[in-house]
Amino acid sequence: MRRREVAKRVFAYELLRSTHQIESEGLRYVLTPTGERVNRIFSVAVLLDKEEIGADTNNWRLRLADPTGTFFATVGKFQPEALETINEMNVPELVAIVGKPRVFEGVSRKLISIRPENIVAVDLSVRDYWVLETARRTLERIEAMEKREGEDVELAWTVYDPDLNEYRDMVKKALLTVKEDVEIMEKLEEPPREDEPEEEFDFEEFEFEEEEFDLTDLLED
Repeated sequence: MRRREVAKRVFAYELLRSTHQIESEGLRYVLTPTGERVNRIFSVAVLLDKEEIGADTNNWRLRLADPTGTFFATVGKFQPEALETINEMNVPELVAIVGKPRVFEGVSRKLISIRPENIVAVDLSVRDYWVLETARRTLERIEAMEKREGEDVELAWTVYDPDLNEYRDMVKKALLTVKEDVEIMEKLEEPPREDEPEEEFDFEEFEFEEEEFDLTDLLED
């Protein structure tokens, strides 16, 4: 039995800019701009919205946001644990999510979406710990990029040629959110949130394959 890949911690801002996929030993990975090879992702985010894809299909499109951006996920019958949770969950809700990233190519751009395996409601302390750990892992990857350490790092430079200061700013933004939350919690007030302008997506532009709801690769794990 194949061992399940470790779920990597990636902020939404970087995830949304990850458009390059790698096929290796029967597995599909997404390469991020800071050189992380991701088969499964672990995120803690606010579930902002859930929308059923078609009438009475029980396939759901989710919209989630972490402190750095908003991303999408889809849940269907082949993810029974996640589907059961989503059916019972109201929005907004702070959730931890583990799932597989997929890149879809549209007419003029690419869209990354997560296929959740598990979703669970969490509290703010879990979110803050996730932010701190994800910040630490991201800074480690930035350092590796600066030192040009590793095959995936070199590939990330070739594919994305990233501005690393952009990703340092992303980390700073995420950490400031935690700091703001702590200060505001001390005042027993709700944290203010400065929402980013939301990008409108035309999902008709993308062809979601049936594979998106296929469990085959999970059964092989």
